[in-house]
Amino acid sequence: MARLIAERADALPGLAEAFREHGYAGASLSLIGTATGLGRGSLYHFFPGGKQEMAAAVLDDVARWFEGAVFAPLDAADDPRAGIDAMMVAVDRYFESGRRACLIGSWGLGATRDPFAAPIADYFRRWIGALQTLLIRGGVAEGHATVLAQDVVSGIQGAVVLARGLDDPGLFRATLGRLTARLYTALAAADIQ
Repeated sequence: MARLIAERADALPGLAEAFREHGYAGASLSLIGTATGLGRGSLYHFFPGGKQEMAAAVLDDVARWFEGAVFAPLDAADDPRAGIDAMMVAVDRYFESGRRACLIGSWGLGATRDPFAAPIADYFRRWIGALQTLLIRGGVAEGHATVLAQDVVSGIQGAVVLARGLDDPGLFRATLGRLTARLYTALAAADIQ
């Protein structure tokens, strides 16, 4: 049964889950309606551009969350280790210890990437850049910081896939622990130099 939603933003969590669980192509308006509690007319009222506008709004919402909870705190951290810890806590919470798929990561893999290539690339570039900058502030050489930031972001993305595939949230948390140790090791080596 359709329900009243006062604002477009109220529909975003349901939209995100529908797209996360069924993919862009698989998320029919019927599935989206069930996930959001909105009828077809209400969906088009809030998103006159249809499914593509819904998907763009979800990507914007995810990017805003990561900006506030992960990227900006990395940018603002005076202590690189505290910034890393805050990032890992936020990532663990967001991905529900690997139980929740990465919408942007999964869309980056298939045909869905094409219409949303810019926001997908921006998300990954922003995350890598924020972590790289934090590491450089911590004394890690720029080239090493770049590679390490790329490895950590790809490691987190891979851990999401593996933890979901094996239904093992412990694997996700263990991976975050190993990645944190790797970042700490790089900062400690920079402190020695």
